[in-house]
Amino acid sequence: MTRCVVDASVAIKWFVPEIHSDAALRLRGEGYELMAPDLLIPEIGNVLWKKIVRDGMKLGVAGEILKHFLASPVAILPSMPLVDTALRIAAEERRSVYDGLYVALAVLQRCRLVTADRKLYNSLRATRFAPHLCWIEEEL
Repeated sequence: MTRCVVDASVAIKWFVPEIHSDAALRLRGEGYELMAPDLLIPEIGNVLWKKIVRDGMKLGVAGEILKHFLASPVAILPSMPLVDTALRIAAEERRSVYDGLYVALAVLQRCRLVTADRKLYNSLRATRFAPHLCWIEEEL
């Protein structure tokens, strides 16, 4: 079983066809144990809100996507124990604490964060956190 952290840039692709959706969907298959900090839930909600406002997605469609997301096989872990580590990562790497939460979870769980957030990936791929980072199209 391959354990990994997923962020909102990956999880939204399970329900909304976008570039790299096929790669994201492979993580929903057998052999993967997925986890994320509880921040993932409001981040998915915010992505759906943006799709309503910017792309004209219907509220009912967004609600259905949210319902399916909440039933998805992602272990949601509390952010509170991660915040101190996330703050240190954010300060060290000049990233947001939000990004730091995902990285902190991957570090503390000794696994990799799978992301489709190019800015996050590029900013960390040459740092000490690189072993805990995986671009959406890479093999874990």
